[in-house]
Amino acid sequence: MDLFILRHGKAQQADCTTNDAERALTVRGKDEIASVAQWMVSRGYEVDVIATSPLKRARQTAEIIASFQGTTSRITVWDALAIGGDLDAICRNIGECEENGKILIVGHEPTLSMFISRIISGTDTAAIVMVKGGLAKIRNYSSQHRPLGELQWLLSPRQMMISD
Repeated sequence: MDLFILRHGKAQQADCTTNDAERALTVRGKDEIASVAQWMVSRGYEVDVIATSPLKRARQTAEIIASFQGTTSRITVWDALAIGGDLDAICRNIGECEENGKILIVGHEPTLSMFISRIISGTDTAAIVMVKGGLAKIRNYSSQHRPLGELQWLLSPRQMMISD
């Protein structure tokens, strides 16, 4: 299974009047994610399922990716991808997907970095940081005994634009 991991795009600043769960992507964040989506399509990275955190900024990120992939019917919301998400639940959710499928998960820091760390090192403490709009590809993901896979790449939006 190929697993793609995407941190949501740049979002509105948190303040005392805005519920964190309802913070939306900024115009710049939407543009940056559209560029990431275009980069994915240009390289043939199509996904079968897009799983997203229930928070607005992550859902918007997933919707932009889905629009470039050609459908929004592939989007599913996993509560485990919310801030402070449950890594074991994320593994269980992925395990319920088709074994040879291609899955994109959209979420937040530090959960995504901890998840990548667990996959490649067996611990949650490897020094990995995903910037907003950052995208990783895990090749040969499996969660039969513990999450395993090969980190093929981890790119920032800027690195994707340079490689075009």
